Amino acid sequence: MQSKEHWEGVYTKKASTEVSWFQEHAALSVKLIRNADIPTSASIIDVGGGASTLVDDLLALDYEKITVLDLSSSALATAKERLGERASHVIWREENVLEAEFREHGYDIWHDRAVFHFLTSEEERHRYVQQVMGAVKPGGLVMVATFAEDGPTQCSGLPVMRYSAGELHSEFGEPFELIGHEKESHQTPDGSEQKFIYCLCKKMM
Repeated sequence: MQSKEHWEGVYTKKASTEVSWFQEHAALSVKLIRNADIPTSASIIDVGGGASTLVDDLLALDYEKITVLDLSSSALATAKERLGERASHVIWREENVLEAEFREHGYDIWHDRAVFHFLTSEEERHRYVQQVMGAVKPGGLVMVATFAEDGPTQCSGLPVMRYSAGELHSEFGEPFELIGHEKESHQTPDGSEQKFIYCLCKKMM
């Protein structure tokens, strides 16, 4: 897993609206959550959420139990400042997802846009899946978005993995039923294009 120092550097050198993964609204993530008919009382964690605007969109839709986890204190501080008073309704965790301690079966939804593709070793990916297995309730949803097969080979100066829907699902295996997937063509702030694949799985056990 890349170091905390690396990501602090990213967020101190660039504004949150200038990083390549910036979205004014996390439209596809919100669409997949809403289409899954998730109640607003659901417990949701956004892994690597940092300065992402997904938390803004979820609060606007009256979701009540949102956790944002990220390595970077700078990224989390940006999100808190942007939200103002609403930040008090969110649980903020400055931690490495591979090392964090989660309450067993504490979440109805696990969301990750652009963390998993930075896990370039099999050991890291295995640990990540173990974390999901422990943290998500049986029947809960796991939404992971990575670079697609035709996506970038690097991001923020780091190598990344690229996946098809089938390849991404196979990293998680039989305990997870693939119930949907969508591609996204993301326009970065500098005008370039990044291809993503989003997979939505149900944790079966």
